[in-house]
Amino acid sequence: MREGMLEMSEKERERLRVMDSVKGLRIRLKKAAELIGVSYRQSKRIYRRYREEGDKGLVHRSRGRVSNRRKDPIMREKVLERYRERYEGFGPTLASEKLEKEGYKVHDETLRLWLLEEGLWVKKRKRGKHRSWRERKEHRGEMVQMDGSMEDWFEGRGEEAVLMDMVDDATGEGTAEFHEGETTRAAMLTLWGYIDENGIPVSLYVDRDTIYVSDRQATVGEDLKGEKPLTQFGSAVKKLGIKIILALSPQAKGRVERRHGVLQDRLIKEMRLEEISTRKEGNAFLKGGFLKEMNRRFSVEPKSDVDFHRPIPEGLDLRTVFCFEEERVVDNDWTIRWKNRIFQIMKGNRVLPPARKKVTVQELLEGRVHIVYRGEEVAYEEIARKPAREKKPVDISGSIRYYKPSADHPWRRYKNRPMLVASPR
Repeated sequence: MREGMLEMSEKERERLRVMDSVKGLRIRLKKAAELIGVSYRQSKRIYRRYREEGDKGLVHRSRGRVSNRRKDPIMREKVLERYRERYEGFGPTLASEKLEKEGYKVHDETLRLWLLEEGLWVKKRKRGKHRSWRERKEHRGEMVQMDGSMEDWFEGRGEEAVLMDMVDDATGEGTAEFHEGETTRAAMLTLWGYIDENGIPVSLYVDRDTIYVSDRQATVGEDLKGEKPLTQFGSAVKKLGIKIILALSPQAKGRVERRHGVLQDRLIKEMRLEEISTRKEGNAFLKGGFLKEMNRRFSVEPKSDVDFHRPIPEGLDLRTVFCFEEERVVDNDWTIRWKNRIFQIMKGNRVLPPARKKVTVQELLEGRVHIVYRGEEVAYEEIARKPAREKKPVDISGSIRYYKPSADHPWRRYKNRPMLVASPR
């Protein structure tokens, strides 16, 4: 501030204008209190300071003074030095949490200002207010969103990975697993883990990926039954009574998409600190407390206390639910061909599938193969090849005899009959 110049805020300039009107007897002090939004007693104090000190009396007393709540400059330098050493690139909120664990207690907004002043953080553009067109579901398990997130999760330190993420729509609680890709097998394993932990949800909200929705034409049998073609994943969730809801855009499943953003920020940096570089290590880190802390910080209470998750039906083996199924026809010798492999159905089965009938071949996620007929597992053994059919040898040792018609054979009589020729007219 230059000498002879007085800095005033808009609020203080308005007070100056009003108090000048009071001094000039143009308005009364009671009216001035209404105009500047203070009590009558406070307006008297303000006017007294104005008369005694002039314009300067209206300036806030703390202007230009150091705050009593200011952090120690030495502590500020230590925090910034530690940030540069270990947490460079971390957002102020996450960095504040990490620094607090090391004994540097600093509010995230304070740290944000320090980082901006030092050029260690760039101010992000504020988005417009988000308007939610769809309210959260009221009950846990009423709808669960599921999606895969492709990112450089290990920052080039190790193998590639996709994070399969699930989040409950009512609470925001979720689970996640690293897999080699967003595949049918990965989706099955992730949902299986969720069901083991929480129960069977009512519906699953997913995008229109071919993992979840089939793009093939319906077969004649499906048309006759009025059924839509299902993917392997769709067939599995149908057995569990889970309804699949398809999202028409990424924004429609906003809860899981926003969770992707949080994980891409926090999880990547946490794994960098722990020097994690494989999917196995990453999954152990997720289950070792990271997901639990995420759910504690970011989940909300549902509107209803009623949980819509269903228990796993008694006697149901989820291995036979989350598997790859195909139908095959039994040959006349009770063998089945599947993926260039041959299975011989054993004679001692309680229910023996008849030849030319269809059976279901199930490939479990662990690699084992089951053959099922009318809901019962069929015993079999795998064989390398079918035994060759035995061919009867042809006896060509004897002379070949030709049939010679007799002299009175009708064929000879027909052959020797004179030809009739029409006479000319």
